[in-house]
Amino acid sequence: METGVGIAAPFGRLLRALRQSRRLTIEELAEASGVSGRAIGDMERGRSRRPHRGTITALAQGLELDEAAHARLLAAARAARPGVRPAESGRASSHTLPRGVRDFVGRQGELTALRALAQEAAEGHGSAPPAAVLFGPPGSGKTTLAVRVAEELASSCPDGAFLVDMRGLDERPLPPEQAVARLLGSWGVADAEVARMSDAERLARYQEVGAGLHAVLVLDNAAGEAQVRPLLPRAGRLLVMVTSRRTLAGLEGVRRVELGVLDRGESAALLRAVVGAGRVDAEPEAADVVTELCGHLPLALRVAANWAATRANWSLGRLADRLADEDRRLDALSAGDLRVNSAFALSYSRLAPEAARMFRLLSLVPGTDFGVAPAAVVAGVPLPDAEDLLEELLEAGLLMTSRQDRYRLHDLLRLYAHCRHRSEDGEQRSAAARSRLRNWLLDTAVLAGRWYEPDYGAPPPDPGRLVALDDRERAAHWIKAESDNWLAAFREAAENGEHARVAEVAEAMHWFSDHWASSGHWVEVYERAAAAGAALGDAGLEATHRNYLAWAYWVCAHRHDEAVAAARCALRLAGEAGEVRQQAWAHAYLGWLHDAVDDLPPAADHYGRAMELFSAADDINGYLQVACGVLRVLGGTGRARAAVDTYRNIREALADPRHHDRIPPNVREFTLLTATYSVSFVLLDQGSWREAADALLTIRGQFEARGWQKQASKVHLHLAHALARLGERDEAAAEYRAALATADGVPADVHDAARAGLAALTEDRPAPALRFER
Repeated sequence: METGVGIAAPFGRLLRALRQSRRLTIEELAEASGVSGRAIGDMERGRSRRPHRGTITALAQGLELDEAAHARLLAAARAARPGVRPAESGRASSHTLPRGVRDFVGRQGELTALRALAQEAAEGHGSAPPAAVLFGPPGSGKTTLAVRVAEELASSCPDGAFLVDMRGLDERPLPPEQAVARLLGSWGVADAEVARMSDAERLARYQEVGAGLHAVLVLDNAAGEAQVRPLLPRAGRLLVMVTSRRTLAGLEGVRRVELGVLDRGESAALLRAVVGAGRVDAEPEAADVVTELCGHLPLALRVAANWAATRANWSLGRLADRLADEDRRLDALSAGDLRVNSAFALSYSRLAPEAARMFRLLSLVPGTDFGVAPAAVVAGVPLPDAEDLLEELLEAGLLMTSRQDRYRLHDLLRLYAHCRHRSEDGEQRSAAARSRLRNWLLDTAVLAGRWYEPDYGAPPPDPGRLVALDDRERAAHWIKAESDNWLAAFREAAENGEHARVAEVAEAMHWFSDHWASSGHWVEVYERAAAAGAALGDAGLEATHRNYLAWAYWVCAHRHDEAVAAARCALRLAGEAGEVRQQAWAHAYLGWLHDAVDDLPPAADHYGRAMELFSAADDINGYLQVACGVLRVLGGTGRARAAVDTYRNIREALADPRHHDRIPPNVREFTLLTATYSVSFVLLDQGSWREAADALLTIRGQFEARGWQKQASKVHLHLAHALARLGERDEAAAEYRAALATADGVPADVHDAARAGLAALTEDRPAPALRFER
């Protein structure tokens, strides 16, 4: 052990002191570590102040440092680095491309075929654009090739490039309906609009939007034909590339590109690109041995080459010897008939202990990708250390980048990491790490979801928090980015019988779920939460989540009968528990569900009972929501005076200073918007043109901001009609044109009516009669 060397010492002086304490010359340390003597000299003299973490690890191994001394060396190297802050929210699309490799080589035949296909798609002749299926064994570079082509095409595809992980090897592959919903969101279709569509409508909209795009879409890691078939475009210039371990022979009209192992020349080229041409050309026979031992598989070659690249003082012959002699106890890891574990094991064996531990523990992260914070939690290390460890694994080729600032493990590397974890960490440590990660994911999900709850909002300040939750946007970003991870933790909690925990997370997500209704998660979340309430024997809790489930069945899954059954069950349970608010909500949901199918008399009955119960419970937010429903029903049944009176009551309640702090801003804004929209129909039916125009002017533009194009078009159309009747011709013409400009998802009769109204103004005729359908 070294003595008298402090952590605050500059990196170069610390490195020199450690070397001298071992009585090593620079040349001897270079031989032991694989780092060149010139690089070591530059570091000791301060000319290289921030070496890569992998280089530091190689030096530590050459110096035979223990964990404490290695940590001191790392800390000294990191001293000049700006402090790592809690993870920030990104604003980029959730399906942007991951970063491609800089040293891509080979695959010229495949590249030529895909470039030709891209040219064919770009020309577009009115028929279905071509699509490609890239298939081959694991580790053969299918995703790398697809990303390479997409990056090449980015400059000529003005609408961008997108990648969706279809999760084909998971127990739950991504359903095509969810892929469609997510892509629509990435293509600018508002979540609220996507949520209102049936699966068939979403697919039709996907084809409609896709037909207008000149873009590239990678459907990565597909499970089978049925998952992919609905996503192949029928028209336009959207080039789709599908990657899969299977041939997907059932897909018709696609170009298949098979990726096998690299040939000898391509394998050597990959080594030259990563390790350096001079070293490979100096030892051609050793290079051939390395490529043979890696089975010419790109993933194995890259892992081995990255190991060699950080040890510039070692020969390729030494690398070949290491590959040949590596422990074979994990030979079960394979890619088809190819054994690749020796390349993985070699890089793994040269990791510092804490990096090796991080690699093993990453196999416990359930999602397809992850940020720095979950990695820090599962390993139980500070955020800056986690970032360093992830970068070391990235340098070693044992980790890959994903979208934005996220990471992922290749399937084979995840399997290898899990094998190592089972053999080295033991069940007790594994259970502790799993529990630590699960609890953090669920705790953070609760904090993020509660940003949207009226009684919570911003979480209390916590300088130790690993993710930034400073505003609603950051909270929503975390929920979406880590959805695979927190949802897996939620499932595990449910399966472990952690019923109170399940209910807590589901409750925290209740208000947020409205903002991401198209996610595909909420039916499962509230089914599990309702089951948790039942398991606890808490009728009131179960009633609460049965009510939420009624919403999820209808809004998220369009299953009306099941939604009604859930609300009726909630009403019964709430009555048994004496829960007045949940009885009110059950009536509110039943009113809403009858209203949704134009069954207005029972809708009015349920709404009326809900208003009475909300008033008794002094719940102003529930009261306002139901009042908006009552207004719609009254207008729909011709009770205009009662509808206008209800609207005035809503406005008075919103203006009442007693409710100022009890009504969240988003609830206030949405209540006023929907109530004004509903009463405008009543005013128009009455011929109250001035009042209707004044009301519609206050909400013009608000539906566009939420992505509700159908409602937006009707606001413009009806405002135009009212203004035309008032003789305000120029203003009316502008509104008719605005109605025509809202093209996406707008009924044809709205555009027909706008054209007719505009024509009447042009010809100086009275505005045509208009039926004000809601």
